Amino acid sequence: MYFDYDYWWRVVRHVWGLRGWDGRTRMLLRLLLVVPLVSLFHGLCFMLDYLLFWRLWSQRVEQPVFIVGHGRSGTTLMHRLMSADGERFSYFLYWEMFFPSLLQKKIIRGLGWIDAKLLRGFVHNRLKIWDDKKFGPYRHMHYMSLWSAEEDCFAMGSAFVTQQWSLEIPMMDVVDFFHLDQMADKRRRWMGHYRQLVKRQLLLNGGDKVHLSKNPLMSGWVDSIIEEFPDARIVVMMRDPAECIPSCLKLVEHSWKGKGWQPADYERSLALLTEVSFDTFDNPKAVLAAHPETPQTVVDYRELTSAPRETLLAVYQALGMTVTDEFDHWLRQQAEREKKHNSKFEYSLGDFRLSREEIRQRLDDFYEVYQWKSDPYNDEVKESES
Repeated sequence: MYFDYDYWWRVVRHVWGLRGWDGRTRMLLRLLLVVPLVSLFHGLCFMLDYLLFWRLWSQRVEQPVFIVGHGRSGTTLMHRLMSADGERFSYFLYWEMFFPSLLQKKIIRGLGWIDAKLLRGFVHNRLKIWDDKKFGPYRHMHYMSLWSAEEDCFAMGSAFVTQQWSLEIPMMDVVDFFHLDQMADKRRRWMGHYRQLVKRQLLLNGGDKVHLSKNPLMSGWVDSIIEEFPDARIVVMMRDPAECIPSCLKLVEHSWKGKGWQPADYERSLALLTEVSFDTFDNPKAVLAAHPETPQTVVDYRELTSAPRETLLAVYQALGMTVTDEFDHWLRQQAEREKKHNSKFEYSLGDFRLSREEIRQRLDDFYEVYQWKSDPYNDEVKESES
């Protein structure tokens, strides 16, 4: 199993230098003791997978679908709608990402069966209470649950390749998990490990489905994805940058503040994240223009929320897929519910010293194509979907 020792060592050195941080000792123990031991355990289970599950040797990853786009642009909604086509797609549930080995997942599913049959769901009910307590207060910003489909890059955490480290410690100048397309020394190793994760998930779900991925971070991985999976299909979510860029910045800043970091601690990382936000629009456009043979489509957030069924039908057509009668029936039932979806996450562009005019100048080509009508004099925004 792959492990990025380079990034691990960078983080260890960075934390070692944070001598004024109260959490330094605890984090060093985690990095120097817990992470290596857990990685060793995962590696052992990874090896056993090929001894215990012979089908893994021949498991193929064919025509996977990747949903990319800026955070808060509707990637979660698109993923949730498409994942309802359960007869076609396989995807990671959040809890499954903490257990990268097929053996681990099989054991946990077996324990779940025992809990349901012999304990009447006692353990599941206790986990449900914990789940609501842990994630409930934040679901108005981004829905999370142990049993919900989530971003693929969480599964890469076992290899020390996850943006979660940058969310716990503002250090985006130390480790970069976004610009994989420009990392010649890492892209094949990261994508090779990612393929192994997907193969295990596919086999867990029967082996004959299509992998469905959603991750804003992978907007910087599009060329690497096409190189690793030449038959990949790409969905790019598109939303007014003046809405989704500050929304994402506010969400990350909220995470840092919640862990006790002060503005001076994360100012540099916030500036780098702002630049990444612009790259999230530019990179998929440039890469897909260079790969016209790749099945691809761009989905306008406004169309997805106003006409979800019609938008999904258009996506399926663009990717060369057909919609079953059962899934179409579900889409018809779901359409009105999605149109009424709303949340109360509010933010201001002024919080980030980033104006609508600056965003418009940096991404003018997109504004010309999509004709967004944001008011350049009103920086107060209410969030409606992640």
